[in-house]
Amino acid sequence: MFKRKENEGGVTETAVMAALANVIEPELHRDLVSLNMIRNLKIEGSDVTFTIMLTTPACPLKGKMEADSRAALAGVPGIGQISINWDANVPADRRIKDQLGQSFRNTIAVSSGKGGVGKSTVAVNLAIALAQTGASVGLLDADILGPNVPMMMGVEQMPPPRNRKMVPAENFGVKFISMAFLVKPDQPLIWRGPMLHSAISQLLSDVEWGELDYLIIDLPPGTSDAQLTLAQVLPLSGTIVVTQPMQVAASDALRGLKMFEKLDVPILGVVENMSGEFFGTGAGEKLASDYDTDYLGSVPMDANVRLGGDNGKPIVVAYPDSAAAAALQDVAQKVAARISVLTLNKSTNFIPIEMIG
Repeated sequence: MFKRKENEGGVTETAVMAALANVIEPELHRDLVSLNMIRNLKIEGSDVTFTIMLTTPACPLKGKMEADSRAALAGVPGIGQISINWDANVPADRRIKDQLGQSFRNTIAVSSGKGGVGKSTVAVNLAIALAQTGASVGLLDADILGPNVPMMMGVEQMPPPRNRKMVPAENFGVKFISMAFLVKPDQPLIWRGPMLHSAISQLLSDVEWGELDYLIIDLPPGTSDAQLTLAQVLPLSGTIVVTQPMQVAASDALRGLKMFEKLDVPILGVVENMSGEFFGTGAGEKLASDYDTDYLGSVPMDANVRLGGDNGKPIVVAYPDSAAAAALQDVAQKVAARISVLTLNKSTNFIPIEMIG
């Protein structure tokens, strides 16, 4: 992995690694060397090149790690030019491979206590924002009775089956599947629990997803059979709870939060959607504070969010520099960071993706 030949000019691998052992990964609170994040170290003359291997391509603190690494290496006698490259190796949950035969490294449910809070909007934009960082991302529209992800993603049909499996549609770098592809637009789905269970299981296991860093799951609102099914058939890395700024919405969101707690699914945090003058602000942050979970941020109300969903061009694509898009991109980075911390804490259940076969 490392170039073992020591440089005769005085800059050595030993000195470089000793310096980098003082650089702490801000989220994981351990040094880069003990975390095995320093790769491909090369020393040519007095110049040093290496790669920092991240646990997620969506890492929000790359700038700090680069600055800290350069500052640490500045103390190495005779150091010349420092070149830092970046790569990512997202650990995989072995339980998913064992139970479903799928290579999902992380599975993230997006939930809400009630309908109309913009849960699907958050799920779609979260998936795209993660894909924009270079991650491989899938999106499962598990809102079986009210699927609308294809409309928001701007795709009307999925590709033909391959090898007796469904092939997900793809747009904006995200693979996605939905019951909306399989039923007529005006066909109501009046299904009981067992049929919902079967549908969700098939959309997970009978789809050629390929290898994914993140599978985002857009759940139906409330606490129902769909949530229970998902927790039973798929080991969830965590869930995001979406609410509006009003207290009445937050009280419904609380029920969803407590349900996932009972199902032993980690709560990644709360997102307050449609924040601003019209609906007010604060209920989402208060909910997160009261129940000791992370507040992932507020997404300001913006008409372009709705227009993007209706027109198949989500806000992070259509208006990436807008305040709403920036908020959603920030949520994506915080979620990725939170997942990395949980992965480290549960390291016995995770393995590097190159070991999956």
